[in-house]
Amino acid sequence: MHLELRHLRTVRAIHRQGGLARAAETLNITQSALSHQIKGIEEQVGVELFLRKSKPMRLSPAGMRLLRVADQVLPLIAAAEAEFQALETGRAGRLHVAIECHACFDWLFPVMEQFRHAWPEVDVDIRAGLSFGALPALTRKEVDLVISADPEALPDIQFSPLFDYAPTFVASAQNPLARKLEIEPGDFADQTLITYPAARNRLDVFTQFLTPARVEPAAIRQVELTAMILMLVASDRGVAVLPDWVLREVRYSTDYVTRPLAGQPIKRMFAATRTEDAYLPYIANFQRLCRTEPVRLQRG
Repeated sequence: MHLELRHLRTVRAIHRQGGLARAAETLNITQSALSHQIKGIEEQVGVELFLRKSKPMRLSPAGMRLLRVADQVLPLIAAAEAEFQALETGRAGRLHVAIECHACFDWLFPVMEQFRHAWPEVDVDIRAGLSFGALPALTRKEVDLVISADPEALPDIQFSPLFDYAPTFVASAQNPLARKLEIEPGDFADQTLITYPAARNRLDVFTQFLTPARVEPAAIRQVELTAMILMLVASDRGVAVLPDWVLREVRYSTDYVTRPLAGQPIKRMFAATRTEDAYLPYIANFQRLCRTEPVRLQRG
């Protein structure tokens, strides 16, 4: 026996329309072609599928069994076709994002919220890239986009600039460094530096500021949450260097002071994607959102 999808569609159409003429119109074929098709189906299954003397035309018990198969199979086929069409037109897909920046959560969640409303058919997920190696995962197709401030020359990987930011010093208004207009590396020698729990080669304050000057803080305290870092800073339990978008809510508070780091250039955040995926409509739109939301936060 060899059943085809058109056979299932024929059985369902005749059952729903109650006759050959209306079913043929629904299937966009002639009535004679439909009659020939019915005969072919019955030859395939070896039994009669329709009670021809009844009006409207009804299915036999064997025909009802085939109808149940059609009602199970055809919706699955229709859903798969719709999914493939959405993939082809760029409306659906997967966007698993990895980040190499703890502070990026502050602006990434608002971006994801906007994105999911605009692209409901895209499967979205976020992974903290610091724990597993985000860029190698991108190459292995385990993730689809990486937020990083450290672009690398990798085959088939494209880095697109998102926005510029300034690593900014923040301390309690009671800290002696509050009297300075800008902060130098040596100022950290007697301070507790509060950082995210990341390797030094992933923290701007070390790679761009302290390590080149060969300065070591008096102590280092690692804290997972931005809100907890700021609370400890306000209590004068230490100082921190955070991206400017993180400090949007504290820059005008009397509990804090924010200062630039002496001689520090502006940093740039990038979105890394596989070159083959970079121009997918939903990935391009996600990158546009990533360019606007952090700037909005920077401006308060």
